[in-house]
Amino acid sequence: MDDGQVRGSCLCGAVEYAIPADTGNFQYCYCSRCRKTGGAAHAANLIVPADRFRWLKGADQVEQYVHAEASRFCNAFCRTCGSKLPWMTRDGKWAVVTAGTLDDDPGARPLRSIFWGSRAPWYVMPPDLPAFDELPPRTGGS
Repeated sequence: MDDGQVRGSCLCGAVEYAIPADTGNFQYCYCSRCRKTGGAAHAANLIVPADRFRWLKGADQVEQYVHAEASRFCNAFCRTCGSKLPWMTRDGKWAVVTAGTLDDDPGARPLRSIFWGSRAPWYVMPPDLPAFDELPPRTGGS
């Protein structure tokens, strides 16, 4: 965007947010909580100062599940479509921005992987897998 803001949204468009470009620490998290809430091998999160994050639309559509035993974890999602969304840390200092919901390139790139020791036993590094720009050709009876 030309205003220096990076926008993000949920799948149905009910919720929109913005952060400044090139803001925050970008990391992959392999902890079991992130895997369970995201349904994936890891979460991709930008950790942004809370005062640099703003809801543009639909903040009242964001639902949160706060895990009672976790001081640094929350699961926020759109009430309509269920898309995972950014959430604020309990101390209010940081916004954890779910990179998969970004509509624009944030400029930042992942710096590290955390909780690597908790990764799923079935996880295979992407360079070890064949890659296709679209669906792969059908093989056999599938």
